[in-house]
Amino acid sequence: MACHTLSGRGNPGPTPSPSPGPGPGPGALERVALKKEIGLLSACTIIIGNIIGSGIFISPKGVLEHSGSVGLALFVWVLGGGITALGSLCYAELGVAIPKSGGDYAYVTEIFGGLAGLAVISMTFSNYVLQPVFPNCIPPATASRVLSMACLMLLTWVNSSSVRWATRIQDVFTGGKLLALSLIICTGFVQIFQGHFEELRPSNAFDFWMTPSVGHLALAFLQGSFAFSGWNFLNYVTEELVDPRKNLPRAIFISIPLVTFVYTFTNIAYFTAMSPQELLASNAVAVTFGEKLLGYFSWVMPVSVALSTFGGINGYLFTSSRLCFSGAREGHLPSLLAMIHVRHCTPIPALLVCCGATAVIMLVGDTYTLINYVSFINYLCYGVTILGLLVLRWRRPALHRPIKVNLLVPATYLVFWAFLLVFSFISEPMVCGVGVIIILTGVPIFFLGVFWRSKPKCVHRLTESMTRWGQELCFVVYPQEAPEEEENGPCQASPLPATDKPLKTQ
Repeated sequence: MACHTLSGRGNPGPTPSPSPGPGPGPGALERVALKKEIGLLSACTIIIGNIIGSGIFISPKGVLEHSGSVGLALFVWVLGGGITALGSLCYAELGVAIPKSGGDYAYVTEIFGGLAGLAVISMTFSNYVLQPVFPNCIPPATASRVLSMACLMLLTWVNSSSVRWATRIQDVFTGGKLLALSLIICTGFVQIFQGHFEELRPSNAFDFWMTPSVGHLALAFLQGSFAFSGWNFLNYVTEELVDPRKNLPRAIFISIPLVTFVYTFTNIAYFTAMSPQELLASNAVAVTFGEKLLGYFSWVMPVSVALSTFGGINGYLFTSSRLCFSGAREGHLPSLLAMIHVRHCTPIPALLVCCGATAVIMLVGDTYTLINYVSFINYLCYGVTILGLLVLRWRRPALHRPIKVNLLVPATYLVFWAFLLVFSFISEPMVCGVGVIIILTGVPIFFLGVFWRSKPKCVHRLTESMTRWGQELCFVVYPQEAPEEEENGPCQASPLPATDKPLKTQ
């Protein structure tokens, strides 16, 4: 297999000897590049699998706690799905207009420039490394960490070995989540048909045990938005999608309504078996639901939570590594992270960085406090990206847009976004302040790593030797650009824009 590197993109280091490939003639060589192996089904499972984590099984009580009534809590779930749908429509337009992997980072960098893009990378990456290690129960700390590390390393190996294996795992485990939630929903319908829906009667559903303030409503929506986080993850792997201009919006339009339906009816099912007080007192709502109604089959619920978490970690590894890959390709992260394995065509250095960062968070200690920052960071990131859609419309009105949403869609989303951010600052100033600090960590990194070009020669020599060592260790090279005539072929990354600057070793 040929292992050529991109011209002008740094010192590629040693290149393995080419071997004949399956090309059209003798001596034809297969190009080393990201493979387009994600079809419509896998695209849907990436979105659904990343949105539906363990939260809906374990503790959906945050929304109920801040809403003050069952009816308002269900309304928050439905409205949360609607707002997510508005955001996903905007991301569909951006994804087909700027068909590059990296999601929010790629779009913000393209529209606002490198410094804004690096700020997005810092807040998005912090979200990625915190999400998989969110603790859902209180098992023995040592056992939990050992099992978590084993799971993390196994999935890192799978993602490093094959994109197809990783997507198959995502397909299977997402199917398992949906089956478990379907069991809960069907059981809930049986309960309703048997007359067990006292908490859902309007007189009871809107019987407030507290009067929620505007701040409480904002916190309820933030809790709901955290449950929906992950809806934009497919945009991080755009270049590995088969026919992204069609499959990206199709996957979004299929997945978001499905998840909204599942979330809403799962919560309805919970209220057929539990009172609001019982739900608020439970640390594992689905497990309590199973114990009350499923009898011998109650073991299905804890198993489903475990499978859901395993699939979620796989999805986060798969997408977060592409974030690092995209940042390195733009010159904002060390160039080694922009390289892929010569045979497997997977971004192994980026995967190892994501695995390492997640492992550090696991071992450092308590993530209960850290996880509070994620919802705020998520919403801030989404809003900046959707604001970029409006800026792009103004700056480049002639840009080809296979999907073009009505301007009321981003405007409505941004009004809701501003409401949440303002009241989040008022209600949780410490959490929001730390979130801003996380974002600002990108500024010194930008000036030291990107803006400062006259670095001492010893720094350049050190980074070059470390890059070469990393290449030899991971057996990676820069991906090759696709020839123009092969632009729609099955095994290439989308060509970089003409304005893209050569990578520089950081």
